[in-house]
Amino acid sequence: MRFGVVTFPGSNCDRDAYYVIDHTTDADVQFLWHKDTDLSGVDAVVLPGGFSYGDSLRCGAIARFSPIMEEVVRFANAGGPVIGICNGFQVLTESGLLPGAMLRNQGLTFICEDAHLNVANGHLPWTALCPETIVAPIAHHDGCYFADAETLARLEGEGRVAFRYCDRDGEVTEAANPNGSLNNIAGITNARGNVLGMMPHPERNAEAELGDGSGAWVFRSIVRAFVQGEVGR
Repeated sequence: MRFGVVTFPGSNCDRDAYYVIDHTTDADVQFLWHKDTDLSGVDAVVLPGGFSYGDSLRCGAIARFSPIMEEVVRFANAGGPVIGICNGFQVLTESGLLPGAMLRNQGLTFICEDAHLNVANGHLPWTALCPETIVAPIAHHDGCYFADAETLARLEGEGRVAFRYCDRDGEVTEAANPNGSLNNIAGITNARGNVLGMMPHPERNAEAELGDGSGAWVFRSIVRAFVQGEVGR
């Protein structure tokens, strides 16, 4: 399996994602430039965190029009695995691959801290190997997930909420919600489960030297799903 990590102008977590895939999974990995239009050599795509195009206009709004995104949308709609982390999640909502929107944090401040995540659905391609809770740092200013009532009910009813903010004991509480996201949502998938968007950074806690290393299980899960033929074009 080979991952492609997209670099947009302003990406700052692309090398982190590359390193983690290369060092904590059995998969191969390469960088993809935002002007590339050929994804034929990759089996999964990573839209990394950062500040694509300086977050001008609206987070992810300009990156959505990068040449590569037309191919990413086509790739995802054909069943290819795609993960958007932080700014990448914002790009996924802007491109229509995931529903809802990322609003300004409830406290109107930038937040940078470790976040405990409850694995809300452990049967998704991206979570099948994850423990009940993982730790993934957050670093965002516009990370408050919002969707209308109908969309939210559909996400909940279809089991498409992948992660929720929780406390150290795994309890999903209002106090554990760092940014005001509806239903403590930290990550969601599309209907097929091959596209995941999450605001926390699993790649920043994928080795024991950085914490408990639990973030690596997100990437290992999708590798397993691909090898077993559960996802892929």
